[in-house]
Amino acid sequence: MKNAILGKKIGMSQIFTDKGVVIPVTVVEAGPCYVSQIKTEAVDGYNAVQLAFMDTKESRLTKAVAGHLKKANVSAKKYLKEFKISSEGLNLGSEIKCNVFTAGDKVDVSGFSKGHGFSGNIQRWNASRQRMTHGAGPIHRAPGALSANSTPSKVFKNHKLPGDWGYEKVTIQNLEIAKVDAERNLILIKGAIPGAKGAVVSICTAVKA
Repeated sequence: MKNAILGKKIGMSQIFTDKGVVIPVTVVEAGPCYVSQIKTEAVDGYNAVQLAFMDTKESRLTKAVAGHLKKANVSAKKYLKEFKISSEGLNLGSEIKCNVFTAGDKVDVSGFSKGHGFSGNIQRWNASRQRMTHGAGPIHRAPGALSANSTPSKVFKNHKLPGDWGYEKVTIQNLEIAKVDAERNLILIKGAIPGAKGAVVSICTAVKA
């Protein structure tokens, strides 16, 4: 059965196995999430479950979202996300905790990578700078020639240029859950996951497991 949950990235740590082997892990505060909508093939054309996560003030919600959550008997939540998982045994307002996963499960983790703002070619694409001598300045970190003068007389699409770097949706597949602490709503995942500390991530059963 496919499971899913939303969580907040706390940071990285490490745990030790019985043999003393160090395992780097990412700590995620997963849930509790609440079922805010159940979609069915008969009504919506497909099956899915919408989860609500992280408390917030009702005054910060739009009237549409506040009414949507009130209809599902769910308190004000900041994040809503839909997952194509089975709704068997779930009702509106049902609580989903991190114990839907167990140690050893393979999961896919999605989140937004760290944003670095507007960045130049060297930082964004790992380009080399121009030489520092023989009159090359003051454009040592500039992109250099972009295209021919007469033909094609344009810069081709997807040319690597300065621009916004980061804050893109990234999914890392087939990560392994090292430990689940249901009492503190924590999931420890082997290795690194996308996003900065405090970022919201989604954890789903691996599709390629």
